Amino acid sequence: MDDKTLIAKRVALELRPGDLANLGIGLPTLVASYLTPGVEVFFQSENGIVGMSPLPDIGFADDDLTDAGGSPIGVLPGACAFDSAFSFGLIRGGHLDVTVLGGLQIDERGLLANWMVPGKMVPGMGGAMDLVSGAKRVIVAMTHTAKGAPKIVKTCTLPLTSVRRVDLVVTELAVIEPTAKGLLLREVAPGVSVDQVIEATEANLLIAEDLREMPILAA
Repeated sequence: MDDKTLIAKRVALELRPGDLANLGIGLPTLVASYLTPGVEVFFQSENGIVGMSPLPDIGFADDDLTDAGGSPIGVLPGACAFDSAFSFGLIRGGHLDVTVLGGLQIDERGLLANWMVPGKMVPGMGGAMDLVSGAKRVIVAMTHTAKGAPKIVKTCTLPLTSVRRVDLVVTELAVIEPTAKGLLLREVAPGVSVDQVIEATEANLLIAEDLREMPILAA
């Protein structure tokens, strides 16, 4: 299993029946493919859709039906479309149960940087700032390092997305819960030791008393 699939499968276990959920561009969109059987989730896209389905089969993509990143999507029976004003009203009004976003950095306070790298072109700010500020629960799904450099750092050097602390961070090595006391290591991936997680992390980690191995659905 590759790292991104492992992360998506673990995040999928966090979604509950009936959740109104938003999946960010890239890795987070994989989460929709690994829901626990029987769990029905309503996926929202900030460009104006509730009821997204996993990617359509080859040949069935519609150029006018995309997620916020412009990638083709499918829709479920009963899905609805609306304008951006209503869509961001859902987000800013606190109606989203959960959002899953990618991350460039997370710091010791649990603050996220994910919307730009200074000096690089940003095609669009997207809705990350609104999502982190407005969703009831924020989950960050990202690789633990980038080109060997830790992404969980003492202090973010990239521009912050929000001053709100995120609720959970899932990587291919660990599940970490940002708390008021610091970053709490709750799970390690199968075959990964606590020392390996610490070595790949710049920020200080607290170790949960009930630390366990990350559960992953086989399917």
